[in-house]
Amino acid sequence: MLTKRIIPCLDIKDGRTVKGVNFVNLRDAGDPVELASQYAEQNADELVFLDISATEQKRKTLADLVRKVAHAIDIPFTVGGGISSVDDVEVLLKNGADKVSINSAAVKEPELINKLAAKFGSQCIVVAIDAKQINERWIVHLIGGKVPTKLDLFEWAKEVADRGAGEILFTSMDHDGTKAGFANKALARISEEINIPVIASGGGGEPKHFIDTFTHGKADAALAASIFHFGEISIPDLKKELKNHQIAIRI
Repeated sequence: MLTKRIIPCLDIKDGRTVKGVNFVNLRDAGDPVELASQYAEQNADELVFLDISATEQKRKTLADLVRKVAHAIDIPFTVGGGISSVDDVEVLLKNGADKVSINSAAVKEPELINKLAAKFGSQCIVVAIDAKQINERWIVHLIGGKVPTKLDLFEWAKEVADRGAGEILFTSMDHDGTKAGFANKALARISEEINIPVIASGGGGEPKHFIDTFTHGKADAALAASIFHFGEISIPDLKKELKNHQIAIRI
């Protein structure tokens, strides 16, 4: 059985780690390099770094900060935000990223997924999908959740997998920052309909939520931010709890 993964997420704005609720009301959560180093020491399985304002501000991801974070950790490192070309990916990989996450650019140019997978390998390409329920349908949103599309979450997830993505990072905007649990019904459906790993994001607030998303949500990994940044749950304690519930996890 493949082990499940716990992934802290650094949402970066103006060089600082921030966290909000439902993608708004951001507050400062600390220095990204210090936090990254702490999470590596605590045995996080991977780290995700998302430059959340890069696309909206029409600029590239902060390569210097990516390099500093990469130097501080020894765990797999995924970087996203403002990526729209093969050249962008090359810059980030040269600066220490192991994988890249694309979101808005993939929706605007789906062929980009094929190009990146062919050039760098599927294992390097994560497609992030932000979605919320509107009239009982899960609708994909862009630009940090500010712009709704006409795309259905499940149809887009299938297309992403077919185009060569190695992993999907699904964030439920309805659950983001609420600490009320992950969107397990939607997660389970994605996992059943595609054959690549799915990372659950949005709603982790206590160990039970992680247990539920690995069992009921069929997630391969669970991502969280504020509960780790503000010391509400430690990664070692969370992993012990998961192991106690017979969930395969690397301690």
